[in-house]
Amino acid sequence: MSCTSLLSPPNLPTPPPLKEPSTAKWAKPKPITCHVSTKMSSNQPPDPTSLLSSAAKLLWGPSLPPGLLISTVRTAWNSTWRIMMSQLAPSDPTLAYTRPPSKFRATPNQIPRQAQTSLHLYVGLPCPWAHRTLIVRALKGLNDAVPVSIAAPGQDGSWQFSSTLIPDPNTLVPGPDNANGFKTLKEVYKSRAGGYDGRSTVPMLWDVKKREVVCNESYDIIQLFNSGLNELARKPGLDLSPPPLKQKIETWNSIIYPNVNNGVYRCGFAQSQQAYDTAVNELFDALDMVEDHLGSSRFLCGDDLTLADVCLFTTLIRFDLVYNVLFKCTKKKLIEYPNLHAFMRDIYQIPEVAETCNFTSIMEGYYKTLFPLNPGGIQPVMPSGSEHEILCRPHNRDSLSVKDKSAAALYIS
Repeated sequence: MSCTSLLSPPNLPTPPPLKEPSTAKWAKPKPITCHVSTKMSSNQPPDPTSLLSSAAKLLWGPSLPPGLLISTVRTAWNSTWRIMMSQLAPSDPTLAYTRPPSKFRATPNQIPRQAQTSLHLYVGLPCPWAHRTLIVRALKGLNDAVPVSIAAPGQDGSWQFSSTLIPDPNTLVPGPDNANGFKTLKEVYKSRAGGYDGRSTVPMLWDVKKREVVCNESYDIIQLFNSGLNELARKPGLDLSPPPLKQKIETWNSIIYPNVNNGVYRCGFAQSQQAYDTAVNELFDALDMVEDHLGSSRFLCGDDLTLADVCLFTTLIRFDLVYNVLFKCTKKKLIEYPNLHAFMRDIYQIPEVAETCNFTSIMEGYYKTLFPLNPGGIQPVMPSGSEHEILCRPHNRDSLSVKDKSAAALYIS
């Protein structure tokens, strides 16, 4: 029997026609009254919560459930949680989160010039890795040259597109697949030559003409946007990875990526106490070190904003919103770090950067979707340190610039 038939009224047999009442006094019928039960006449299905509550009261009254039931449910939930986590967050033998490598890699020199005009970017707004690409795309002025499609996480955690058309293509909200018209990102990956059955991740750079995945590694994409598409960029002179700073950028990335960018995920997706303890200590050791460094340097590599700063920013802007609570990064809030929080505000106040930050999508994408970490789906209130008004407060970071007190002018002009 289908669910539809259970919700529909039953097909009752047609009753026989009523006979004419007798005129005899003794046969005079009594008035017929019909008592209709509101519960029986309703077509609504029974409320499972009410049924469970009634059963619980019947079994053990106002007392707590018996210990055996609690231990049984705990064991079942732990087993189910580990199965879900093994799919969501693969781990090593110590049950520490191990991020799978990106399948499709690319460098700026590998993109033929004729393919540069057929690129399309797929992103999801909650994702910090995708956020990197949106920021560099905006700073370089590539919004027109590289169109974007924005997916949102579905109930099963996969990236899905909305059928709602977006009047302004520059508004960064979830919408349809503007390149292929598919309903899910998985369909886009599968449509490439030879198909694909791996993890369908964002960001992903797509070649519209060849119908092929160009790259799904975020750092490769931001390097391409920074230096590989200058002929299409409105700000070709902006270099977020200048040759004199490349070694410093690589050094900072070697610290920030494992301990901060991926470190928050190692905390949130740890499946053992030992794995969590290691990750959380390394995370806050790194934050303490960066906090100290930023006390005398406006950006990580000096006076100039670089790709290393962009990579750090996308984690910091999510820290108090999500990672502090949901990922158990609770030792300190970011707002408790004066230099880090001011550094974050400095970058946020670049108009092109602020326009890429959608806090509603970020919070919904984590709290509503990561079921193994938040089974109730309850979303906390936004912390005050992450509100737009707070992020727009003066940061005074320009006072640390040696060569130019208005260094941000290059990025916002």
